Amino acid sequence: MNSPDVTLNLKLQAIGKYPVIREIGSGATSRVFLARDPFADRDVAIKVLQFQGGDPEAEQVMHKAFVAEASLAGKLNHPHIVDIYDAVVEPDRSYLVMEYVPGDTLDGYVDAGSLLPVRKVVEIIFKCIRALEYAQQHGVIHRDIKPGNIMLSRSGETKVGDFGASFQQRLEAETTQITGIGSPAYMSPEQIRQEPLSQQTDIYSLGVTMFRLLTGRLPFEAGSSAALTYAILNTPAPKPSQYRPDLPPLLDQIVLKAIEKEPAKRYRSWLEFGKDITQAFMQLRLSDTASGEPASDSEKFGRLREVPFFRDFGEVELWEVVRIAGWKVVPPGTVLLKENEESDSFFLLVEGDAEVSLLGKPLVTMKPGGCFGNILYFADREEKRSTTVTATGTARVTVIEVQADTLRKATPACQVGFNKSFMRVLVERIAAMSRQLAER
Repeated sequence: MNSPDVTLNLKLQAIGKYPVIREIGSGATSRVFLARDPFADRDVAIKVLQFQGGDPEAEQVMHKAFVAEASLAGKLNHPHIVDIYDAVVEPDRSYLVMEYVPGDTLDGYVDAGSLLPVRKVVEIIFKCIRALEYAQQHGVIHRDIKPGNIMLSRSGETKVGDFGASFQQRLEAETTQITGIGSPAYMSPEQIRQEPLSQQTDIYSLGVTMFRLLTGRLPFEAGSSAALTYAILNTPAPKPSQYRPDLPPLLDQIVLKAIEKEPAKRYRSWLEFGKDITQAFMQLRLSDTASGEPASDSEKFGRLREVPFFRDFGEVELWEVVRIAGWKVVPPGTVLLKENEESDSFFLLVEGDAEVSLLGKPLVTMKPGGCFGNILYFADREEKRSTTVTATGTARVTVIEVQADTLRKATPACQVGFNKSFMRVLVERIAAMSRQLAER
């Protein structure tokens, strides 16, 4: 373990092979430095474990937390989880090398005077749900979800970090849970009672975090640790709208269900929680239609997740699609693709109908989930379109556009997902043509 002399000397030029740029944060058990990875040519954040001595039991707990987080190095690869690149244990110090996320934690948005817009809060919670569901699928429960462990980057992205309190579930072996870990105000009743934990403890803590981000206060506040514990275990939670009357009733329902004292009454899964958050997105989106605000990334993700075309895409790959695709909302009558025009893009219909025509004669009506222009993805150069596609119906039409060159630069996993979907579409079209010919 570290000594005070060692941690003070970390103002030197390097930590291991990483040149230090500056210190960017510190806490009771660690200091965080901005450094440079000379091999990967990127900035990294290095969290150095420090211990001032005097309490062997606390030292042991802290060491277990470090080992738990270090064991995740390279295992949780998700766009909304802070990547852990490396973990080093040395005689005089231990440290984690992590993704550097320029920005702040959500601690900067928990007071009444600094609250984020409601839609942004819902988007953040949605991204946390996706990240924590992914972690659970890899056998990891965070156990210390709170605003201070969630990053909001300068570009507006959400990243869950600090998995030091987590433990990994293994079917083939028992694991030792770390007692005394967690932030009291955000701890679930079962965590306080030191009962066996499931993903529902993280659901509870994320619900408390959502309450705080929406209202600027905690659902349970008390003047002492004992009084706070009693309130969490026994006092009914107030509605968030009690402190912020403009909140829609659905958000009251979601938050209160997430922080139910009994796990049986709480959301049982991240999927359940995510579905209600998606519904809240849609309600808020409808109320903001007049403002002309574009759809958020989380809303796009939720919509694409429901499209059969993307059924073979994993969580990480679908977030990549959100980043590389253009999102268009057009009125009926808009020409989306015109025959004889050169282009290398392909399109996918998310909402509304579209008519495919040739030389002015309608061929087929395309429904949501249909794609067009995808054949040219396999060409080496731009080609002329063979048909015209026009938005139809009486409601708005939503379509995404992906340029072939952009897709060729996507990750291999993302390209594989598209290739499988394209082949499935082609097979379905050939089968449909065969049936038509047989009926003649």
